[in-house]
Amino acid sequence: MKKYSVLICVIISVTFIVIATTVYPGGSILDKNSTGFIWSQNFISNLFADKAINGSANPSRIWAFIGMAFHSVSYGIFSFNSSKKVPSKHASNVLKYAGIANILFSFLIVTPLHDLMIIISSTLSLLGLFYLTIFILKTKLHLLKVACIVCLLIFYYTLFLYGYGNWALLAIMQKVSFICSMILVLAIEYFTKPEDFKLVTTSQTKVT
Repeated sequence: MKKYSVLICVIISVTFIVIATTVYPGGSILDKNSTGFIWSQNFISNLFADKAINGSANPSRIWAFIGMAFHSVSYGIFSFNSSKKVPSKHASNVLKYAGIANILFSFLIVTPLHDLMIIISSTLSLLGLFYLTIFILKTKLHLLKVACIVCLLIFYYTLFLYGYGNWALLAIMQKVSFICSMILVLAIEYFTKPEDFKLVTTSQTKVT
């Protein structure tokens, strides 16, 4: 069970979020009178509100809360496990403590503190991914090297859209970023081992 805890949390998280989308009444930032959850127009954050954008009571909220809770825990466990694989004590501590802290901050995205928590959680997530990317680039895991770089670029672009205010494209990129990061997390969790990172020499692994 412990070995597959990240996978189990991801599956539960996705399941509950999908359920939440099926009971979302309707309304999006592009069309307040739309019906149901439209993946290309609605944001996942729409599922957390007391009322849907169309003004109806929002029964998707409880399902989305549970989904987000498991999502937060999955990334926390992943960060903790990853911290045991890298050969640098400094990087290990960054991954471990940033990941544990992010369990709280990523879950608080469902609260009225949403915008602030997005900034904090995204910063911690990017920090962890950046450190992991540095070490993976020095291994022989060539496919993961490409995956890390692509995921970073997608993450940065999504945050750019968030800051720029391009809501139409952001609604799409939010899901793309979520799916890519989820796949990358599972790939690193289950297709890497400490020995892969031990190939990096001590002088190479020093991160300042």
